This record gives sequence, structure tokens and C-alpha cells, in this order.
Amino acid sequence: MSETETKIFTIDQVPEPDNLRNVVYSMIAIPHLSPVNIFNEFASAAIDSKQVGKDDLIGAGIFQVDEDGKCFSQTIYADYKRLAVDPFVAAQILVAKAVRRLVCCGAEPIAMSAYINNVDFASPIAEEMVMATRLGLNAAATVFNLQFPSWKIFYDNVNLVGAIPPTLIISLVGKLKNQNEVLTPSIKKKGHNLLLIGRSYNNIDASEYLDHFHEIKNSPLMPFNLAFEKKLMAALKELIKNKLVVSASPVGIGGLFFTLLRDALPHELGFDITTDAEIRSDAFLFGEGMGRIVVSVEEDKENEFVDFLFDHNIPVMTLGHVTKGEIRIDDQSLGFVDKGIVGEYLD
Repeated sequence: MSETETKIFTIDQVPEPDNLRNVVYSMIAIPHLSPVNIFNEFASAAIDSKQVGKDDLIGAGIFQVDEDGKCFSQTIYADYKRLAVDPFVAAQILVAKAVRRLVCCGAEPIAMSAYINNVDFASPIAEEMVMATRLGLNAAATVFNLQFPSWKIFYDNVNLVGAIPPTLIISLVGKLKNQNEVLTPSIKKKGHNLLLIGRSYNNIDASEYLDHFHEIKNSPLMPFNLAFEKKLMAALKELIKNKLVVSASPVGIGGLFFTLLRDALPHELGFDITTDAEIRSDAFLFGEGMGRIVVSVEEDKENEFVDFLFDHNIPVMTLGHVTKGEIRIDDQSLGFVDKGIVGEYLD
């Protein structure tokens, strides 16, 4: 597919599925997406920030660095598919995803390193990709105020049989004053309200849903705005500081549905949500547009939470609430986390 053809791809070219359950059952088997597989122990016991020990912190990517209790958090992200579409924006997206992950854990991102492997230095196209990637990394580091030695990006030139695309790998480090600042992504209690911070789009570009379920490999990048990402992170830090959220989780791979599913499994809870009537249900649930955070909020703090975001001109939508274990979307039950969606897949 040519660059011109990629840019004119629209969601209207993809039929909207009649049965969401079929989509979920199909995608839950993807090894790097599934909440239940031997590679990603998303269903392991949830971390209670008040009772965490050293091993629990390390398991969450959070490390205590001295006897005073100071901690740091580390996260690593990689991407190769999106670099081929737009390396400048793809690099920014990767950094923004990592920053969102750290902030949602209660950490303050402070430094970044980058590595690009499988670069063919004899190729003008690869050279242009590397240059655009460097510019994207620099732009994101500046916006998020990250320490980043752009002159020291590591490269790996590999000449093997077959096409091996260049891959960008970034590592971000964040700091926490102590382990009491740790915020975990898992939803905690039945009855807590679920809200979505950020804007949803009628868009499925560059999503696992488009790639796996519809087998469309070429599309533009998902919606992304670096300036809004900065604004969103500043607001989220204040919400966490003021203890207005119980949990926070960036909408990531697999879209909103799989983000909620990953957050629900640790405590064997479920969720009852309503989709946006102005957006296709598959785009709302499985689209991977950037700049969105799912949070759980105590009922008596929801008004203060919404007012804060309204005052800062940040979109927010009430999704629904946490259930004892059932998963419901638009009043349709998809089963229970212990014996429905997940249980049937395991069986």
C-alpha cells in the first residue's frame, strides 16, 4: 500500500461487528494483549500501597533506592510498526505512553534513554527514519521536561536474511518520595464509579482490533496531540495529589475494553459501562486513540473530580461503575471475570 493510500483509510471501510463477544473472544487470545497468559501475569494479586513490601514494589516496576524510603519507577516501551508510518509522531506517541504509565502509578517522570536497533545505515530511507525519530524524541522530552541525552542514542546495525524493520526502544525513569505515593491501576471496590478522562474518537487506526480482527495491517497513526498529553498529565498529577482517584490506568493496547479488563482481574471485579452514542461501539471499546485515562472514583468525590477537570477544560465522561464480577456493556452481559469472558477462554 502506498503512502497516499494509507492516508485515505477511513473507518467506514470496516464493517461494524454485530457481536462484541466474538471480538473479545478473538482478541483475548493474542499473547501480548490477553490479560490471562503465561507471559503477562495481569491476574496476579493486586498491590495495596499501604502494605507493599520490597518484592511487591519490584514486581510493579517500583524500586526503593535508599533507607529513607525514596523510590523510583521504570518502564520500557518499544515500537516498530508505527515508525514506518510516521517516525516523528510515532516516537512522540511512544514517549507519551510511557509518561502516562509512570504518572498513573504516582511517579514523576524525570529521565529517558533510547535505543534504535535493526538500522541499515546504507539505506537513505533508514537514515531519514532515524533522523525523524530523533526529532520526535527530542520534542517529547522537551514537552514532558525529561532529561534526555539525545546525542547518546544507541544504534544496532543488523544484516540478516529477510526484512527486519527498525525498532525504537525507550526506557523512562520516574521518582516517588515514598511507597505511600504508589497508585495501582487495578479497580478496588464494587460500587466505585468509572470515568474516562480525555476525548474518544470514532477511530480504529493502528489498533490491535484493526490489525488482528479485521486483518488490516496498514493504516494511519491513531489520534494524538502532544500538547494535550502535557495538559492531561499535569491535571492527573493534581487529581492524584488531592486523592480524588482510587486508581488510574492509561488506555493502551487493545483499547478501553482491554484496559478495563486488565484492571478488573486482580480483585476479580467487573464493570458495567455505557458507550458513547455518537461513536461506533467498536471504536469506543477497541480504538487506541491516545490521551485517555480510565479512573475509578469514590462516589462522594465524583463531583469534585468532575469540577476540577471542567475548570481545566479537559473532557471527561462517566463510563459506569465497578461490579462484583459481571461485565456489562450497554446493558448486555458478556459474562463474569471468573467464569465468563476469561473463564471460558481458559477452559
